[in-house]
Amino acid sequence: MSRLFVGGLSWETTEDALKSLFSQAGTVVSATIIVDRDTNRSKGFGFVEMSSDGEANAAIQKFNGYELDGRKLAVNIARPKTEDSRPSGGFNRGGDRGDRRGGYSR
Repeated sequence: MSRLFVGGLSWETTEDALKSLFSQAGTVVSATIIVDRDTNRSKGFGFVEMSSDGEANAAIQKFNGYELDGRKLAVNIARPKTEDSRPSGGFNRGGDRGDRRGGYSR
């Protein structure tokens, strides 16, 4: 399976519409649109899992730059999530000088 990143989605685009579109390039295992957890509104990007690398490459060729719901899509292979991409959960006031005094001048 190959996971594709799909950017440039309209707020009106649904997961069903995304799955239907990408099924023109092969078997779609899943289609997910990322939504803001506070507003439940699309963040304008999502992921489509295709059943093979060949189908994923066909989808990239066919749909990168394709206009859907008035927006041009950006489609490419999704990069794996890394440790550095997760939010730390901490609060940084800036000025991190390594001396643990925080960001305020003293």
